[in-house]
Amino acid sequence: MARRCYKTELGCIACQELTELGAGKEGWLVDNPNLLCAIDTHSLALANRSTILVLGWSDSDGSRLKLRPELSPIEAERITAIEWLVFDEIRVIVAGTSCGYLLIYSLQGDLIHKQMVYHGRIIKLRVRGSKKGFSQDTSSEEFCVVMPGVIARFDVSGIENMLQKWFEETQGHYWGQTPKGQDLEDFGGSHEKLLYQLWNVGKYGNCVDAAITGIMPPPLMEAQSSQRYYCAVAVGEDAVISAFRLSEDKSRSIVGAILSKVVPTITSFSKLIWRSDRTSPKKQSPKSQVTQPFAQAAPLTCLKDHPRKGEKLTLSPSGTLAAITDSLGRILLLDTQALVVVRLWKGYRDASCLFMEMLVNKDFASSSSAHHEPMKSDYCLCLAIHAPRKGIIEIWQMRTGPRLRTIACAKGSRMLQPAYRFGASSSSPYVPLEVFLLNGDSGQISVLNRTLD
Repeated sequence: MARRCYKTELGCIACQELTELGAGKEGWLVDNPNLLCAIDTHSLALANRSTILVLGWSDSDGSRLKLRPELSPIEAERITAIEWLVFDEIRVIVAGTSCGYLLIYSLQGDLIHKQMVYHGRIIKLRVRGSKKGFSQDTSSEEFCVVMPGVIARFDVSGIENMLQKWFEETQGHYWGQTPKGQDLEDFGGSHEKLLYQLWNVGKYGNCVDAAITGIMPPPLMEAQSSQRYYCAVAVGEDAVISAFRLSEDKSRSIVGAILSKVVPTITSFSKLIWRSDRTSPKKQSPKSQVTQPFAQAAPLTCLKDHPRKGEKLTLSPSGTLAAITDSLGRILLLDTQALVVVRLWKGYRDASCLFMEMLVNKDFASSSSAHHEPMKSDYCLCLAIHAPRKGIIEIWQMRTGPRLRTIACAKGSRMLQPAYRFGASSSSPYVPLEVFLLNGDSGQISVLNRTLD
């Protein structure tokens, strides 16, 4: 009997530059909590506390890029989050720091944008898109920044416009090269502040992960308005799960009203004390930036189950399901619309989860026709659970389906998933949700097969 193959090898990332990130000893990819990974369809970005390394694993794309962001040595600033932003013709790398700064870099190594989000450590950068919300047939594409007790949502169109303007000005004047001695602030998009919304989701304690799951209806007995409401789910040490209704209206928030009055007053007073006539306005410290006030975040529900602590959160493509891991080896499948747990797994300590799509019980899976491209309806949503202590990856059919496959997984491996691609055309072939597997010890990268044998 032929041996079944559940994954397809794509290439290898082994190179000399990886030694700076700790490669060369067993388990370097998973044992270092400060090592961050983000994957695109043909590139991988890895980062430690002060360095970002971008690698291509295919023979046609063996390019490498090393970035060293300018971080504050006084505050021991470090890189704490990394992600790709992918539009139709633009691909950039976004990094978050322990001081609350957002850094956007081009694949040529240029700093495109730097902005303070909030005073605190950025723990997660989330990119997500869906075609409809909870109660209305509208698209929802968002870029979110997660911090302990805080979540920020950026306008994707504003980011895209800023990137297009920057690339047009850069390529038009310098043909893709930054001239020596030219200040990055002189480029069009680098000094423009991106618009975003800020909410406090720390009512039940600081969160270790959070996500905006989609658009939701307004509260009962409230007059209909043009503003949107979002649902946010957070996990943390004090509350395994907590959910909030996020409002776009800052005037509804008592905290926002207080901060909007107090923070500018404190900032103005500090400027009177530290003002210096020799300081140029253009070179003022970024610390003088005032972050915007909080909008209203109304608590919806909370699950406290001491001593369990929420650890990781992953969302389905539509945002209607969330898989949550906790500190005692339990995985909860949360329905984000009804805010109830619909499934539970036990015995998965240190596990990680990613949603994926597979051709399950479909005629296309057994068809020999090579001319028909599978559509979204041909795929079934599944959950891939990586249990490193067991050395396996399990794939379960959603919501209450059986376990479809068990895949042996080498130690020192990590599951990864490409970020959502903004602006994908509805006429283009459907790209299913895939899960990649990176073996840190061998450098091999592979993709889990989407069909059942």
